[in-house]
Amino acid sequence: MKADVYNLKNEVVGTMELPSAVFGAKWNATLVQQVLEAQLANARQPWAHVKDRSEVSGGGKKPWRQKGTGRARHGSTRSPIWVGGGKAHGPRNDKDYSQKVNKKMKRVALFSVLSKKVKDGEVKVFDSLMIEAPKTKAVATALKTVLSPKKGDKRFDVLLVSDNANKNLFLATSNLQKTKTIEAGSLNVYDLMNHKNLFIDKSVVETIEKHYKI
Repeated sequence: MKADVYNLKNEVVGTMELPSAVFGAKWNATLVQQVLEAQLANARQPWAHVKDRSEVSGGGKKPWRQKGTGRARHGSTRSPIWVGGGKAHGPRNDKDYSQKVNKKMKRVALFSVLSKKVKDGEVKVFDSLMIEAPKTKAVATALKTVLSPKKGDKRFDVLLVSDNANKNLFLATSNLQKTKTIEAGSLNVYDLMNHKNLFIDKSVVETIEKHYKI
């Protein structure tokens, strides 16, 4: 499938052939949802945590003798029924939320999202995304030219795909709202779904094809 190639002035400077296996796959909503949920679950870091009776301090001495006081039997003041005691059945930070998804499922879901974005006109291929200096203003100016956002809108909502050699682009886009740069080998369903527009450097299209072993 053919695609126009643009420069950063939003001018068509040529065309190129996109691999149909990557950018012409069928939309599979069920699989995309499964892979997306798994990716979010695997990134989840459980922070809620309560201490049980073995973790709270104190309670080493038996409060009173077993018999003869007329009171209920207790072995520790750190039992969950005591004020200041451990908590029973509370959230723990050792819970594992991860979900297993095999490589083939990830690859098919990724191709499905890429293909849908191409179909919806949200993908643009550029002859080069290289910039001479890590200047946020220069990248912002180029993105304004390409995307033509509304006046006062500072969110570009774009994902740029380049290679590791383009360090200046990674640095320059780090301060822009809803703008992210990733390398070709780090493409993932979440980032693609989280950004409306996808800008790809022409030089990494072949890298994407080889990396995901079509």
